[in-house]
Amino acid sequence: MTENNPNESNYIPKGKIRINTPPPPIQTAPQASTKYKGVKHTIMVMSGKGGVGKSTFSVNIAVTLARKYRVGLIDADINGPDDPKLLGVSKEKLYTSEGGIIPIDTPYGVRVVSMAFLLPDEKTAVIWRGSLRHKAVQQFLEDTIWDDVDYGILDFPPGTGDEALTVSQLIPQTEGVVIVVTPQELALLDAKKAINFAEQMHIKVIGIVENMSGFACPHCGTITDIFKSGGAESLARELNIPFLGKIPIFPEIVQNGDTGIPAVTVSKEIEKIYNNIAEAMIEQIETRNKQNPS
Repeated sequence: MTENNPNESNYIPKGKIRINTPPPPIQTAPQASTKYKGVKHTIMVMSGKGGVGKSTFSVNIAVTLARKYRVGLIDADINGPDDPKLLGVSKEKLYTSEGGIIPIDTPYGVRVVSMAFLLPDEKTAVIWRGSLRHKAVQQFLEDTIWDDVDYGILDFPPGTGDEALTVSQLIPQTEGVVIVVTPQELALLDAKKAINFAEQMHIKVIGIVENMSGFACPHCGTITDIFKSGGAESLARELNIPFLGKIPIFPEIVQNGDTGIPAVTVSKEIEKIYNNIAEAMIEQIETRNKQNPS
């Protein structure tokens, strides 16, 4: 800073970064929203890092659950909203009524809200600071007409930033979080941060899913471990967290996702895998609720 420019100090960040000192735990107890209504069970889907297939998982697990239940999907990734594309409804637009935001109906029984519906086109970037992203997620939660949904799936951006913090503070009564990881060590390391976030926010971890767990050859069905395999299961044992299942890389998942068709609707093998994961999720939730009735 120079004496000739006293305002230069405004550009210097205030506060101290303490090297090798972990951040203090969040002390303030979250206050539940009184406006978030119409959803019986809320499930958060998180990952420690990007590129693990979290949105693909969120969409396919939502479609799987929708075969037996009323399901809502909140695309909480404000900067990179992909769920409408994966559900084939990316050209739809959100509208409001006197009661609030009307979620978009999809051909698969899932009702969805997303920032993608509010953008003029797919190439438009959302260049927002955290406060605006917080407000957008809050509106998706509190101002949407969910109309008695059994399961609400929240698809978060990677990491433990504003969107996840917003939800954990507004709806601490969430059923818990599902952590999606890939088998390699880097993804597992970052997954531990997401699990630690849940612990600090007093949110239960429903379980861990290992995505991209080997490549399924479309010709012979042989599974080749491209990114290793079994890392998530080992992590679950280490942290005493339920392991919900493995999802190999199927070409159908990529091909159909690009055309807006969830893979569980076209492949019996993929459908079976997601059915098993959905059953494991529900079993964890129901068991916990029986043990701790509200």
